[in-house]
Amino acid sequence: MRVLEAKWHATAAGPEGFPNPAAPEVAFLGRSNVGKSSLLNALVNRKKLARTSSSPGKTRLIHWYHVRYELRAAAREMLLVDLPGYGYARVSKVERKHWQGLVESYLEDRPPLTAAVLLQDIRRDVSEDETLLIDWLAERKIPVVVAITKIDKLKPMRRAARLRALKQSIALPNARIIATSASSKTGLGELWGAVTPG
Repeated sequence: MRVLEAKWHATAAGPEGFPNPAAPEVAFLGRSNVGKSSLLNALVNRKKLARTSSSPGKTRLIHWYHVRYELRAAAREMLLVDLPGYGYARVSKVERKHWQGLVESYLEDRPPLTAAVLLQDIRRDVSEDETLLIDWLAERKIPVVVAITKIDKLKPMRRAARLRALKQSIALPNARIIATSASSKTGLGELWGAVTPG
């Protein structure tokens, strides 16, 4: 699998702004500051396609990125969708409710959606938010892959122990839980393989 082109496609603050279906979509979601934008950039080998920030809660809109790629000698396309992060306390309850409504309105009824990637920081325990989200997606028959992010932040022995603990906490087959690092590029090929349509 080789990325040929990656570019911004659309941004929306609500359902009225969602773009017309153009290609299969893969949604990326997770807690604020879990590394969604960094992982998206690493996947398409671009430094600034998705905006990154050290301030949690930076992504407050839904962003679509169009990716053209080559798979088995054929050119294909898909959209990577960056959803707003959740669980960041320094925003009002009204704003958090808006974010929840925005994300659910996308996930509930988006025909081209083929998979969701839930990001989990290796240094954080799986919370009720992640558990409920996995169940919520399963109820809607949306395939879920969990990307364990920032594995480069831990030394190998500590990393292995944390990965074992997280896999035990996540009610998914191990093949759908992938250890990744945006900075070292670890796990990116596996993640592509898990979400690439066809």
